[in-house]
Amino acid sequence: MPRYSPSPRYTDDAPATGVLLVNSGTPDSLTTGGVRSFLRGLLGDPRTIELPRALWLPILYGVILPSRPMRVVHKYRSIWTPEGPPLLAISRQLQRALQAKLTQERGADVPVALGMLYSTPGVAAGLEELREAGAQRIVVLPLFPQYSGTTTAATFDQVGAALRKWRFLPELAFVSDYHAEAPYIDALAQSVRALRAADSEHLLMSFHGIPQGYVDAGDPYRRRCEGTARRLAAALGLADDQWTLSFQSRVGPSKWLQPYTDDAVRALAARGVRKLTAVCPGFAIDCLETLEEIAVDYAGQFVAAGGERLDYVPALNATSLHVDALTRVLTRHAWPRA
Repeated sequence: MPRYSPSPRYTDDAPATGVLLVNSGTPDSLTTGGVRSFLRGLLGDPRTIELPRALWLPILYGVILPSRPMRVVHKYRSIWTPEGPPLLAISRQLQRALQAKLTQERGADVPVALGMLYSTPGVAAGLEELREAGAQRIVVLPLFPQYSGTTTAATFDQVGAALRKWRFLPELAFVSDYHAEAPYIDALAQSVRALRAADSEHLLMSFHGIPQGYVDAGDPYRRRCEGTARRLAAALGLADDQWTLSFQSRVGPSKWLQPYTDDAVRALAARGVRKLTAVCPGFAIDCLETLEEIAVDYAGQFVAAGGERLDYVPALNATSLHVDALTRVLTRHAWPRA
């Protein structure tokens, strides 16, 4: 009779803890096909577009996917790096840096994996990587500081779908939100202080928008963004008339969260602001919406409206500020008695 041999991945000792970082995704290739595949996943998710499928899918497949990729691929080309799309390249850098930091602090290996909602590597692949590393406890950290059903809940959906195929389920912790946590606010404030020009006259805090109807139906996203903005302004010592909150990246004719960022930059220029600083506290990693939409498109609109200069403060990305902040957030969730 053969001897029993336990799986080398699991032990009866104290369970090893792993971390899954989740971000939205990016085209896997700089082609219309790559952009189309990404948009198909993003816009095909009912969490992103809540319209009835029978109404939305014909629009998506008949109108948007045949035309939009060709219109936006040049924008991705303008931000592409030798390492590929910046969102993926920088997320990988953050993954490695965070794993090194957590392993150093815990005195034991802490595997950190990366999963993208709508591109590769997927969420299921990230979870499988942690299983292969022997993690029996998994902390899921969506890199969306402000909770929204369009992002954080979409992460939960995909984690649940992947784990439905597992026989041995890990202990699971899910960080649904860190919009008000002191380490995150402190990191944002230090980043703005270090990069904001001395002659800057105003700070614009731009968050990704969602349809107003989602908030009316109970999504707390706007309140989360406002909470982050107020805390960041307080940390920077800004008076109410020295900063503005706005929402960017709206799509389609329906009403989204306002004020819109493009309207805000033009209004600030018309008000006499000449040197404007913009920061995007809802974006953990720089991507098309920050590097092209804010730093190029809206900066151009600001100058065209009479402003002199819009300076963009990069996302926290893989900086030591970000790694230290996320380490503290994760420690509170994964090792609360440490």
